[in-house]
This record gives sequence, C-alpha cells and structure tokens, in this order.
Amino acid sequence: MVNPAEALRLAMSSLVAHKLRSLLTLLGLIIAVSSLILVMTLVQGANVYVQEKLANLGTHVLEVSKLPQVPIRFEDFLRALKHRDLTREDWRAVAAGCRRCLRVGAAVSTVGRVRSANRSLPDIEIQGESAEMALISTLDLAAGRYFTEGEDRQAARVVLLGHNVVEQLFPAADPLGQRLRLRGEEFVIIGVADEIGSILGQDQDNFVIIPLGTFERLFGSRHSLTLKVQAPSERELPATLEEVHTLMRRQRGLGYAAPDDFFLTTAETYLKLWEDISAVFFLVFVLISAVASVVGGIVITNIMLVSVTERVKEIGIRRSVGATRRDILQHFLLEALGQCLVGGGLGVVLGFLVALLLAQFTPFPAAVKLWVALAGLLLSVVIGVSFGLYPALRAARLDPAVALRSE
Repeated sequence: MVNPAEALRLAMSSLVAHKLRSLLTLLGLIIAVSSLILVMTLVQGANVYVQEKLANLGTHVLEVSKLPQVPIRFEDFLRALKHRDLTREDWRAVAAGCRRCLRVGAAVSTVGRVRSANRSLPDIEIQGESAEMALISTLDLAAGRYFTEGEDRQAARVVLLGHNVVEQLFPAADPLGQRLRLRGEEFVIIGVADEIGSILGQDQDNFVIIPLGTFERLFGSRHSLTLKVQAPSERELPATLEEVHTLMRRQRGLGYAAPDDFFLTTAETYLKLWEDISAVFFLVFVLISAVASVVGGIVITNIMLVSVTERVKEIGIRRSVGATRRDILQHFLLEALGQCLVGGGLGVVLGFLVALLLAQFTPFPAAVKLWVALAGLLLSVVIGVSFGLYPALRAARLDPAVALRSE
C-alpha cells in the first residue's frame, strides 16, 4: 500500500528539483484557478453590494415613473419618451384610491448650481420631494430635520444638503441655520444627510432636497413626477403593486388593449436585472477558466508522461520489491494531485489578492468567502485526478522485467 505522505513528499521534491518546469506546468492551472477565484469573489462582492443598495430603496416600496428605471430596448425607451408626464393629478388619484398603500409620496429632480456665501458648486442634483418622503425614503439625517407638510404646501425656502455638498460649501462650520442660494433665492439649511457613498464610482452625495412645492415654484410644474408608494409590508407588495397599476390605468384613461404609458419598479426589478447581468458575467469567466483548466491539464498530462518515462527503472524496482499496480497507480495520482494542489493554492492566493487590489483601487466590490477558496481547491483536485489518471495508468501497466532492463 502506497504511503500518501511519502507520495506527496516526492511530488514536492519533484517540484523543487525542477522549478522552471514546475512553474510552466502549473501556470495554466494557476491562471484557471485564479481567474475563477477572481470572478467568484467579485460576483459575491457585487451581490452583497447590490443587495445593500437595494435595501436603500426599501423592500416594500415601489416606484411609478414615466421612463423606465432599468435598461430596456432602445426602441422602447424612445417610445417611453412620448409618454405623458406623471402629474399631481396622478399622485392624488393613487393616494386617494389605493386602499393597500401605506403612504404615497412624489419626487422630481433636475441639475443646477448652488451657492454659499463664498463658494459655488455646479452640477448638483436638486431634488424636490413631498413631505411624505420623510417616512418613505430610507435616507438618514446626520443632523437637523426633514421639512413638514406645511412647509411643502407653502413652498417654503428650506433645504437639506447631501454629505459632499456640506463638505465643499461648509468645510469648517455647522451648516444648520446657514443660508444657501439656489436659483437666485435664499434658502435656510434645516438638515444634513448621512454619507451614502458611491455606487460603482458614481458619487451619491452631491444633492440638495427642497419641498416639492418650492421646486415647482422655482422650476415650473412641467416635470414628470416619480411616485413612491410604500406597501404595509413586503408580503403585501405584489397586491399593492397590482392595485396601483389598476388605478394608474384608470386615471390615465387607458383602454383594455392599450399598453401602459408608465413604468412600475420595485427592488425585485433591480435585483432581477442584476442577476441576469451577473449570470452572463459569471458564465463568460467560467468558460475562460475552463479553457485555461483544460490547457493546464494537458500540460500536466505531458509532464507526468515525461516523468513516467524518466522513472521506468524506479517503477521496475518498486514492482520487484512487492508494489502492486494499484500502488503505482495511487502513487502517481497522488503526485499529480500534490502538484495540482500547489498550483491551486497559488491560484487561490493570486485570485484573492487581485480581487482585493481591485476592490481597494477601483469601484469594484469584493467579498472573500471560504467556500470560494474551497471551490478553487476542488477544481485543482478534479484537474489533478482527471489529467493525472492516464500517466498513472501507463506507469502501473509497465512490465516489471522490461522496466528493470531499461536504462
């Protein structure tokens, strides 16, 4: 019976004795495992990242909008541009007619410049929101308060600032109670939002929020609203969505066969889109890893065949002192497995290292999981057994007498 520890020791000795050959042998396997580890780590990180960001939308909140919130065919997007704007009448119809809706708010946005006493910022997202959004939105305030329904109704000049706007306009001062100029008018700062961060490199903290009534007074009412509807619970979201869909079609006078001229979006919509994207992304890299694995396996087979040829006399001696064909087979399989585990281990380390570097210096997130490392090592085992089997069988089938006579 072959000693597994001894076989692995011999495999390591062979690797050390032929460093360059070993590196070239295992290069394909290292590339295969590291690419698999890299893509799985990035996909896992992106899954966690997307789920966290979707939680910011709210698991039981749906959006009603004129334009789609997720990508669709370009022709459908052009068609959507011709849809009628969502108006306050649509908002009131949903708010008054929806029995399942816990709350119904409205929001709209544009881009503009904001100014403090001595600084100015261009290209800031200016959001107009109804007072209900204070309870629907998952935006947290670091300081201050949200505006009231009365301030919204009276179009009060009050404003909440995003984290980056505060950092750039009021770097060394408390912004609450200070003044901000927007569209030529002076606003009082009543709240500061918590830092949100970036989503795939896009900063989410360059915004200000004003009451919807104030927004319409400054920019006019010819902007399509986005309705935010909060269901009582995640379980009741599908029924709430169906009710809102029916109310919107009735409000906009759509016939039975007429297509919708609005879009309904939930967190599940975004999640489904991401799953489709990540599945394609994952499949492409798995195919690349598979090709590299096959190439690496073929190289391992060739090197193992060379090793068998070089060690014919050794095999003959082992057979002559009592080793069986099964012992020889197991011995060479363990050698192949040992080499593949070394290559797989290096591939796992390299894959994780590249993933962490990408997460550190690029917008790509990464999540290091133990099962991903185990998957990489499992791939190494499969390659070692699959591509080391033929050389091991060839070694086991050598005739002892012929092997002993070899030079």
